Amino acid sequence: MMLEATPLLIDARMPSFDASIAEHVIVRRDPSTTFRVARGLDFLSVHTPLLDLAMWARGLPARISGRALEPPPRLVLSEGDPLPGWLVLGERSGEIVFGAVGKFWKPNIEWHDVAVGEFAPFNEPGWGKIVANFSVTPYGTRATLLTYECRTVTTDSASRQKFLRYWSVIRPFVTHIFRATLRTIRDRAEQQPT
Repeated sequence: MMLEATPLLIDARMPSFDASIAEHVIVRRDPSTTFRVARGLDFLSVHTPLLDLAMWARGLPARISGRALEPPPRLVLSEGDPLPGWLVLGERSGEIVFGAVGKFWKPNIEWHDVAVGEFAPFNEPGWGKIVANFSVTPYGTRATLLTYECRTVTTDSASRQKFLRYWSVIRPFVTHIFRATLRTIRDRAEQQPT
């Protein structure tokens, strides 16, 4: 039996990449409800002891240098530009794609604001691009497979080397963050009235 493949927006936004990670969870709620909850997630509401420690450690260089920024009160994709550098790159039924340009391997991340139309062709040396998505697909008749995927590409070989060294260290933490995010969405979706 041949199953039909459905193209994803993330494939169009970043078909090739240097690194990727994808995590999945089954949500005992319909795809529409699950997607609405994922799209409206406040990323700042995702907590685990390890995640809180990692975020504290990530912000330590900025606090020591006196350049720490107050986090926004909320970080929600559906509320416009969630953070400097980050933007929604596309959305359709069952998938939202967001991304950023930055030097995220540095102790103090340097973000580069680009417009949606400038994101794909951006290739100025010294930078990396991140594209992530939430996507939902039906899982049987009463559940949803929720996926959180992230892809990263760099604009030159020197940046690629820096990023891949950084990635080799932080990948386990990113996996933990993705899983915590999916659990948060799952739990909230499953609490929604039917």
